[in-house]
Amino acid sequence: MVRGLAALPAGGAYSMAMYLIEVQHDVDVAGIDVQALERVATRVLEAEAVASPAELSVLLADDGTVRELNRAYRATDATTDVLSFAQSEGVPFAQPEGTATHLGDIIISIDTAREQAQSFGQTLQDEVCHLLVHGVLHLLGYDHEAPEDAELMRAHEDAILGTAHHH
Repeated sequence: MVRGLAALPAGGAYSMAMYLIEVQHDVDVAGIDVQALERVATRVLEAEAVASPAELSVLLADDGTVRELNRAYRATDATTDVLSFAQSEGVPFAQPEGTATHLGDIIISIDTAREQAQSFGQTLQDEVCHLLVHGVLHLLGYDHEAPEDAELMRAHEDAILGTAHHH
């Protein structure tokens, strides 16, 4: 054994969980606090105890972009509020030790989010945060096909957002 190694803190006790959230947008994001979205996504990963380092990408887009992606990848010719593309789906890829796990991509339609925010009587920011949390949970394997799964997913969303959402 090499002397002196035992003195190092096991598992890097001093290191913080490292998550990289990359938010990009190809729409006007007036009224949206992008830094707050990064914090919300980080909170989901922490709440769900996702191993770090990990990263995910968020794209704030318009209905047209979301519709194209939905048609191309999910054979659904319609827009939607949020799409999640988990990196874990399909063939696992080799990853060098110590590099961040790329969890996947989340695409949020700001057009649809704006409409939903108005009909739910909440701010665009709150609606986008909710969609982001929903999208990240999808990346982590949650779904809402069965009623009990939907209930579990909603409970996690509420716990993370700290509020009861009404949709």
